[in-house]
Amino acid sequence: MTAKLTADAKGLYVIAATPFHDDGRIDFESIDSLVDFYLACGVQGMTILGVMGEFQKLSESETLEVSQRFIKRTAGRVPIIVGVSNPGTNQLVKTARAVMEMGAAGVMAMPIRGLTTEPSVENYLRSILTALGPSIPVCIQDYPKLTDVYFSADCFVRLVDAFPQIAMFKHEDMPGLAKLSVIRKACDGKARRYIPILCGNGGIHLPQEYLRGADGAMTGFAFPDMMVAMHALFAAGKPEEGEDLYDLYLPLLRHELQQGVGLPLRKEILKRRGAIRSSAIRAPGPKLDATDMAELDRLLARLERKIGQPIKAIRKS
Repeated sequence: MTAKLTADAKGLYVIAATPFHDDGRIDFESIDSLVDFYLACGVQGMTILGVMGEFQKLSESETLEVSQRFIKRTAGRVPIIVGVSNPGTNQLVKTARAVMEMGAAGVMAMPIRGLTTEPSVENYLRSILTALGPSIPVCIQDYPKLTDVYFSADCFVRLVDAFPQIAMFKHEDMPGLAKLSVIRKACDGKARRYIPILCGNGGIHLPQEYLRGADGAMTGFAFPDMMVAMHALFAAGKPEEGEDLYDLYLPLLRHELQQGVGLPLRKEILKRRGAIRSSAIRAPGPKLDATDMAELDRLLARLERKIGQPIKAIRKS
């Protein structure tokens, strides 16, 4: 039985892609190879069926099939968080209970679109946390760039006080470094219980987030081995070395953050690294053209020169 999320969570909880065949069918064999790749990179956890996992393009049955395959292949070696965000609370709870039965360590949920005031956001989050119940650990995702929904650090802290099943905060507000600092100070294990903070937004502000007290990253950057090595350096009290390593990959990391084409770029790199067989994303969605591929060729060639190893090689911490 896989252990549930606890306050000890830290490091890289990689956001996993959902592999597809070129015709749009789920590629279950590539789920296996992707899990093997992530584990070889040393990730501390995985988050599946997030935005990068194209959760909104999967049917209810596919959601459960994909979850089962990831959980089975991982076999308890690292915790798996499953994204369960859904406009319908009943479906959200149904999915959450099903994946927890499969062996997930917890679930992730974010506010739905259309919540225009902080009281409405807080009431919504209270309602789903109540519906999920105290036995399911929950990571609250704060991603206003996607949802167009904003809530304050004080709102989150009130939820922490009211719901002991809140086990993690995924920070993706931008600009949001000040918000991170407030939550870290408020949930530091002294004023109240400790809440791990993992950061997204592709890792674009990760060095600064670590220095403000973040516990790790939750991003799908196609070089998770670098993220793992960077975390190890910051954890060892070597922030300058950690940021020097990060800087080597920054042009590629920034390139992956392009709106729209970021996901196909990540999948193409994962394909080139041998993690999946196809870079296909499920329709509707953009495809890379010849110019996109040439840009990526150049960026990857430059990276290989800088790090002194082929991109297929896995960096060791």
